[in-house]
Amino acid sequence: MKAPFQRTCPSCGTANRIPARHLADQGRCGSCKTPLAPTAEPIEIETEAQFDGITRETNVPVLTDFWAEWCGPCRMAAPEVKALASEVAGRALVLKVDTESLPNLAARYGVRSIPNFILTRGGRLLKQQAGLAPRAEMRRWIESS
Repeated sequence: MKAPFQRTCPSCGTANRIPARHLADQGRCGSCKTPLAPTAEPIEIETEAQFDGITRETNVPVLTDFWAEWCGPCRMAAPEVKALASEVAGRALVLKVDTESLPNLAARYGVRSIPNFILTRGGRLLKQQAGLAPRAEMRRWIESS
């Protein structure tokens, strides 16, 4: 995967391309050299290739939330997933996969009920759990990986 991700510099407004392997790293603006914070929001996955690139190339744990817009428990989990992404910025990444948009990716992991969470590192599946999970529990998964 090349560098489809961007971080906008808070100082000069320049869009900086970030390779998948550096999404969890602090960077520096290519223009003004201002530090750029690690990704602290859930990343909405648009393609299987994007998912594969992030999960294989990054050297930190990756928690993925498989969800759908029509799913009530998924909507309940969303604020917790977002808060978790902020808490683990620089130490892990949080992805969101819409099972309606990417059914083959969900099928690859045997997702039959949502929300469904997987934890990977280096492209390897470490943990999978269906159903709601408290943020503290998700954080423990990440910290123990």
